[in-house]
Amino acid sequence: MTPESPEPSPPGLGRRELLRGALASALPALGLPAAAASGPLVVGGLPVTCNLTLPVACTARAAANKAAGSSAFAFEYSKYNGWPEIKESLMTGRIQAAYMLAPLVMDLADKRIPVKIVSLGHRSGAVIMVRTDSPYKKFRDLAGKRIAIPSRFAVDFLFLRKMLAQEGMSPKDVQIIEMPPPDMPAALYAKAVDGYCTGEPFGAAAQRAGYARPLRMTRDEWRNYICCVLTVREELIKENRPLVQDLVNHVQGAGNWLDLQPGNREKAIQIAAGRKFFNQDPNILRFVMENPSDRVTYGDLRMIRAEFDELMQLSIEAGTLKSPVAYEKYVDESFVKAAKAAPIAL
Repeated sequence: MTPESPEPSPPGLGRRELLRGALASALPALGLPAAAASGPLVVGGLPVTCNLTLPVACTARAAANKAAGSSAFAFEYSKYNGWPEIKESLMTGRIQAAYMLAPLVMDLADKRIPVKIVSLGHRSGAVIMVRTDSPYKKFRDLAGKRIAIPSRFAVDFLFLRKMLAQEGMSPKDVQIIEMPPPDMPAALYAKAVDGYCTGEPFGAAAQRAGYARPLRMTRDEWRNYICCVLTVREELIKENRPLVQDLVNHVQGAGNWLDLQPGNREKAIQIAAGRKFFNQDPNILRFVMENPSDRVTYGDLRMIRAEFDELMQLSIEAGTLKSPVAYEKYVDESFVKAAKAAPIAL
């Protein structure tokens, strides 16, 4: 079930691209929206349920376009296998928008990479998994063991640090290994690692298969946990605010819709499981949505400064950030403040 990582290519300079660029330049004079000529906005994401609002938002916008016979705004999901790849694509401008790790965006902004967080994507949804047949009951039992994390910038790593600290431990007491989330279940099965901390559905995949169990879940330990945030490059904000606003509206609408009723989550499972999006077993996604139902939540996508401040402080303590980063340097609240959650007709 390991998804493939895309290899996006830089845009070419063929005749079609040159004509497209010329048309885009003429749009202000014609009074047409820029998105109509430039094609759909590509938004990068990982095949994790913390990103589930993105496939729903993309599909809802496409359905609305079809019903209206218009394509003024359109979004296209681009699947990545790990954070380093998606970070590189956003940094170099291959993509203009992505779901990113919040502390990673802080670091990029501090290094003068022109990116801004414009919306949350979820809450909760991380787990720390160990083998079912292991004797591990508490973190003290993991002393000296190999624990996989997606990245040292991942909030999953901060979650692991919080759990270790509760028992007077630190990451120095375990062996930390960075690994793409899709590889973690197989690594645990092969005993290449003794545990892993990541977003779903890669905990549920191993749990449902019967060889892993959660040691801790954010739903029990860190209720206001946020990890993946919708991030856009600043030039997109400057060049096409209406497009960014429409994307935020659809992400916010998707969050409300997902938590409204179980039937909506089932529809989201069928959408996200497809080859166009996560390309995963729908039964695993369903396991995440039902065991328990608040394993990941989406309805509260408020941007709360104190929560970002907490993440930043934890990141400084973890050494992934060297010093505080001004909130306004990496967050643009204007889109959430102006958001009108889009109706999701799926």
